[in-house]
Amino acid sequence: MASNVSVALGEVTRPTKGFNIVLWILQILAAATFFLAGGSKLSGVAPMVEMFDKIGLGQWFRYLTGSLEVTGAILLLIPTTVVLGGALLVVTLVGAIATHLFVLGGSPAPAIVLFVMVGTVTWYRWLASISEKNGRGNQ
Repeated sequence: MASNVSVALGEVTRPTKGFNIVLWILQILAAATFFLAGGSKLSGVAPMVEMFDKIGLGQWFRYLTGSLEVTGAILLLIPTTVVLGGALLVVTLVGAIATHLFVLGGSPAPAIVLFVMVGTVTWYRWLASISEKNGRGNQ
């Protein structure tokens, strides 16, 4: 007996052309944002160095975070790795939101907006990949 989830996932079809364009726009915007944010962390821009001093884990954490962001941005732009890149960035954003709420203070709104963008793209690209694996991608 099939569960409701497996039946629901089995009925997934590819996004419409218009929705696919919207997903690509979100992917490109998110990737550009993470290239800029990760690049500023990796290059040692003064506000980033200060922010990671406030976090208190050391500058190695700035390099790690910047590397994860740049890597996730690259993966987000490659159709076969978009789900992996999106998952990596979603986890990174959960950490960013928690850090703003519990350590740094200030508004976590930018991280929340990015979380919604990347989470949406990741979810729909994952569903599309499931339908393709089930042979339903061309229906």
